Amino acid sequence: MPMLKFGLPKGSLQESTFSLLREAGWNFSPPGRSYYPVGDDPEVKAMLARPQEMSRYVERGVFDVAITGRDWTCENASDVEIVTELLYSKASLGPIRWALAVLEDSPIRDIKDLEGKVVATELVKTTERFFARHGVRPQRVDFSHGATEVKVPDLADAIVDCTETGSSFRANRLREITTVLDSLTVMIVNKPAWQDPWKREKISAIMVMLHGVLAAKDKILLKLNAPSTHLDAIVRALPALNAPTVNQLSTPGWHAVETIVDLTRARILIPQLKALGAQGLVTLSPGLVVP
Repeated sequence: MPMLKFGLPKGSLQESTFSLLREAGWNFSPPGRSYYPVGDDPEVKAMLARPQEMSRYVERGVFDVAITGRDWTCENASDVEIVTELLYSKASLGPIRWALAVLEDSPIRDIKDLEGKVVATELVKTTERFFARHGVRPQRVDFSHGATEVKVPDLADAIVDCTETGSSFRANRLREITTVLDSLTVMIVNKPAWQDPWKREKISAIMVMLHGVLAAKDKILLKLNAPSTHLDAIVRALPALNAPTVNQLSTPGWHAVETIVDLTRARILIPQLKALGAQGLVTLSPGLVVP
């Protein structure tokens, strides 16, 4: 039996990734102390690895495919194929930022003020490339093993650290100067594996399902009954991927209508539909939306 070697992120992305895969149809058991979660697809062998190391393993062929961050793939300068972006992170469905920050009362106001200064970060090579692009030469960029936000001012003049919402910066009285790198969760593949027809088809199938789950996160399925006399106006008010589904009800003069709607739009749309004569409005959460 052919086998796909799948690298899954250990750490902050682990729980959200397992949840996403489960919703997409690939159920992996909690690994406990093991690095080999057991899944329900006999064609997929999964292993956990740190996102910081993942792209190197994919480049070497240890994994055929993996989920990791674009940031660490760039940091490692790995020769891999980024086949898709997956818009989710540890706590949200958005990207993360690696931001250059200093203490609120620091005299440093601009990138150029860091000439000859010390910067602490986990993302050393990316940060060095960032300063080189701006013609700035810090005294050094120190590797931080964690708790980077507390390194200023005693251990560094500035830091480059990742954030989703900025709350950790605010909690530690840090002021952002600029964004060094925007990063998303990505799916990366080993280049020879991507040329294998079976592996490419298997990876592509996983991608379709993952994107379907993510597309459904901010959508609802809206179902309603519409009187025939107001059907055209109700259908015109409805968004749809192509067109709303309309079926004749057994009761003369009535139609059943359903479509996919953005969740944030529903709060405005539903009262409008009610005013147009719609009845029996029901919303459901779709598990999957594949255009």
